[in-house]
Amino acid sequence: MKVKSNMYLETAPVGSLMKKYSIPCIISLLVAALYNIVDQIFIANATYLGSYGNAANTVVFPLTVVALAIAVMIGDGCCAFVSISLGAGRKDDAHKSVGSAVLVCIIVSVMLTIVYLTCMDGIIKAFGGSVNAETFACSKEYFFWISLGIPFYMFGQAMNPIIRSDGSPKFAMVTTVAGAVINIILDPIFIFPMHMGMKGAAIATVAGQIFTAVLSIWYLFHMKVVYLEKSSFRLHVRLMKKYIMLGITSFLSQISLVLAMAAINNMIRKYGALDEIFGQAEYAQIPMAVVGIVMKFFQIVISIAVGMAAGCIPIVGYNIGAGRKDRAKKLFTLLLTCEAIVGGIALVIVECFPMQLIGMFGASNESVYYTQFAVKSFRTYLCMMILATVNKGTFIYLQSLGKGVASMVISMVREIVFGVGFALILPIFFGLDGVLYSMPLSDILTFLIAAVIIRMTYQELSGKKKICTTPDFE
Repeated sequence: MKVKSNMYLETAPVGSLMKKYSIPCIISLLVAALYNIVDQIFIANATYLGSYGNAANTVVFPLTVVALAIAVMIGDGCCAFVSISLGAGRKDDAHKSVGSAVLVCIIVSVMLTIVYLTCMDGIIKAFGGSVNAETFACSKEYFFWISLGIPFYMFGQAMNPIIRSDGSPKFAMVTTVAGAVINIILDPIFIFPMHMGMKGAAIATVAGQIFTAVLSIWYLFHMKVVYLEKSSFRLHVRLMKKYIMLGITSFLSQISLVLAMAAINNMIRKYGALDEIFGQAEYAQIPMAVVGIVMKFFQIVISIAVGMAAGCIPIVGYNIGAGRKDRAKKLFTLLLTCEAIVGGIALVIVECFPMQLIGMFGASNESVYYTQFAVKSFRTYLCMMILATVNKGTFIYLQSLGKGVASMVISMVREIVFGVGFALILPIFFGLDGVLYSMPLSDILTFLIAAVIIRMTYQELSGKKKICTTPDFE
């Protein structure tokens, strides 16, 4: 086995390293998010699909995120573990963890596809797809074809951070962008002239995912730093426990969106039926379609926030492994600053230009109630974007320090206790508005916790306290 040096991670300026690793990571995550968003834009502007297709896309979206959550848990965890291992000189652990991650991803993705195909009707109903017959029919058609592409989607997403850890962030970006370009080209062809509807949108998406997976497979045979061997491709349980624990935060950051969407969709269906306007059959799907669109914009912003932080994982992991806490501290400051800037820009957009945002999703073909609820949703649901981006960056940074358990616990509080809890409780008192209040309230309370974490992290990186990594790395 040959292993080249990654020592430049310890010597190059941290700003340059962050730019090199984070920008491709951001682009990769943005493109991954745009898969579903592009589908929704074209669906929304197809008059024969309209808000029914939009609502169906919202129903299926969290189910694709389940696959993404598992994939990034494997990929991000392996990325962090490989970086720490290389920094500490544990070369065998690096190549064996990559081979193990490949096998785990393939096995789990096939299992998830089987579950989706065999339990389709029940799953769609659980995520609010039964709001009306038209939405259910569109959801089922879209979900069937999307499910067939799950193994390719998961493999491409899991390999992306692993490719970055091997020192090829640009190639990782190219694999995702290439697949998205295929989706963007095929979507309008299948939806408009060929009139394939939800099936066409799904097939276009799967075609792009297959191409990304193929490029990822090619890279595994041409790795730069870690060279895989036949012995790499085994289920190394000892290593699996380590890198999966490091990826738990990435899993929670995605799976929480699934749980929140399940709660939100069902609360929308329940309390929308009690609303004077949306209780009418012809408008019943509007709240679900609109909130889905708002969540898509949120995912774009969070993809940038997560991309910046995830791009830092190989850098921080290597420097912590090499004992360079000073560089890790400097990078933490830079990361938090950038996260706040991204959140600030997003806040200005949602508060000042909600009409332009909703206009991209076929508002001109819908009733005035559609537009009014959309404007209100953008301005209320996303009013604490600055805190949301800083929170996300803080929690992911803990992963790069090897503090998987701490990151997991804190993320669980934000994403499940606050995120899902408030989505279920607040509508009881505020109706549909309660759904919109759940996000900002969660971010405010989470930031109070994050502020304490930030202070403690600075103390540890300043040498005032010892960094306590997970027991597996001691």
